[in-house]
Amino acid sequence: MTTSDGGRISTRPLGATGVNVSMLCLGGYHISVPPEDEAFRLIHAAIDNGITFMDNAWEYADNESERRMGIALAQDGYRDKVFLMSKNCAHDRTYANSMVKLEESLRRLQTDHLDLWQIHEVTFPDDPDRIFAPGGAAEAMLKAKEEGKVRFIGFTGHKSPAIFRRMLAQGFPWDTVQMPVSVLDASFNSFAREIIPIAQEQGIGVIGMKSLAAGHLFDDPGIDVTAEEAIRYALSQPIASLCCGIDSFEVLEQDLRVARDFTPMTDEEQWAVVDKVFHHAWAGQHEPFKTSFQFEGNEARKEHGIPLRGAAD
Repeated sequence: MTTSDGGRISTRPLGATGVNVSMLCLGGYHISVPPEDEAFRLIHAAIDNGITFMDNAWEYADNESERRMGIALAQDGYRDKVFLMSKNCAHDRTYANSMVKLEESLRRLQTDHLDLWQIHEVTFPDDPDRIFAPGGAAEAMLKAKEEGKVRFIGFTGHKSPAIFRRMLAQGFPWDTVQMPVSVLDASFNSFAREIIPIAQEQGIGVIGMKSLAAGHLFDDPGIDVTAEEAIRYALSQPIASLCCGIDSFEVLEQDLRVARDFTPMTDEEQWAVVDKVFHHAWAGQHEPFKTSFQFEGNEARKEHGIPLRGAAD
């Protein structure tokens, strides 16, 4: 792959942080899928072509995703070219465990700071209470920012807008929030409809994810939406960046093409595509990350007594 100045993708403001990030974000989990050498080349090619927002999480692929990304970014000065994010996977939601995991993430990613650190998978009803309890993860987020180990802080989740509303009602200085944004999300427990307006009011940057419903958009042949159309819809929402799972050069080329050619959907176009999939979306039929616990990672499963799975989402 080659880069031309006219072909680079656009950047967008990340809430009120004063920082602009690439409109596409390289999803960290999928970097664990291809062979290691190909993963390094994918990361470098993405950055060379303008995807300079890097996603990751402490637990992805049993720490393999952070390890791989750390090696790739340590080569040829790539760390200085990116906005690097990882996630706090201390699902006991304690200060102490959060700080331990932060140090481990920094070590694996071979950096002295993260540009963004987000609490991972805020998906259980008791998560807000635990996070904001004395000695909880919220204190760790503030401490890490105070010490310069992270520049910005946020949280992620895919289960319930109601849990997010509780997280955003605390008066806590979140910089970002990461959530599902898709043509399916619009019709069932919609993060985009319920949470984005609150985030905008509070100056919080919104990072979209699961624009293809973690691949489930294509489970039903009756859903007449292409990957390109779904990504364009998500990018047409008021989000700073869209996190995309990229595990091959074919997928990278597809996503870059959408971003380079991007023009926002009109309101009419958006309503038309949402209406087209409504009968496949109104009950969360193809968003199992909202309606089941099959997408929770093993750290959350251990904490909540759910049988372990082979790899974290």
